[in-house]
Amino acid sequence: MVTNEHQSVLYQESLQALNIKEDGIYIDCTFGRGGHSGGILKQLGQNGKLLAFDRDIDAINSREAQQLRQDSRFHLHHGCFDELASVSQQLGYLGKVDGILMDLGVSSPQLDVAERGFSFMRDGPLDMRMDTTRGVSAAEYLAQVDEQALVKVLFDYGDERFARRIARAIIEQRQTAPVQTTLQLAKLIDNAVPFRDKHKHPATRSFQAIRIEVNQELEQVKAGLSQSLDVMRSHGRLVVISFHSLEDRIVKRFIRDESGQKFNPGKLPIKEQDIERGLLKKMGQSIKAQADELKQNPRARSAVMRVAERI
Repeated sequence: MVTNEHQSVLYQESLQALNIKEDGIYIDCTFGRGGHSGGILKQLGQNGKLLAFDRDIDAINSREAQQLRQDSRFHLHHGCFDELASVSQQLGYLGKVDGILMDLGVSSPQLDVAERGFSFMRDGPLDMRMDTTRGVSAAEYLAQVDEQALVKVLFDYGDERFARRIARAIIEQRQTAPVQTTLQLAKLIDNAVPFRDKHKHPATRSFQAIRIEVNQELEQVKAGLSQSLDVMRSHGRLVVISFHSLEDRIVKRFIRDESGQKFNPGKLPIKEQDIERGLLKKMGQSIKAQADELKQNPRARSAVMRVAERI
């Protein structure tokens, strides 16, 4: 069984929220290095099943993945959230899944490897793709994006107040030479902003925004959440861990919208049984990492977990 050096965020809380049954069918939408998947498998009996997804080929080919593939109850798929329903259908799981776990955002292995291009603290090629087998890298994106479109991405996905200054600096730079490395971009951003935040690197927001755009992260989250309704069975649990407000807002609104009436008839003469209602029930309040976990893993400080149950 896999033993992770970096234990997954909200590990015990998320496994408890899934309410795992020995013979149940579960989906881990973000395999990473197998922390959550390994924990789920430990609680499953011989008839239980676990399907895991990851868009990162490094995760698919990792030592942890190779170990878990020896378990006949486990199936690992290289793909994104928008394939949740189609892969579940292929395996005969559609409408039968007892729990879905989504651990969103960038993983520690991605941040820690300079060659992946996610971190402004390490010099490496400006890639940022979660799936390096397809798509456009961050360098390629910055080489072709329109200035106004870049301003919108930096502002909408990074809440960057100096979005116009940074976008202009990138456009001007690429007229001379392309922006190709992480430290080159970080320095460019540092020079573009008029002053620094006291506790945050000036490139933090821009790197987040560009990464989200390159990977279409928010669209993938929306697709996965929507498809989860068709994938889960009655009383199936949806557990989502978010790491920034953009993701968490999408999750929070989705659960809210699917937990109430789809339409308020007001004074219209409509029978109670004819009122369309959502397909989820909110389970408690949001959960955050406790002090003990934060001491061991400071990256958990921004994690927020929300739980809902399929009606």
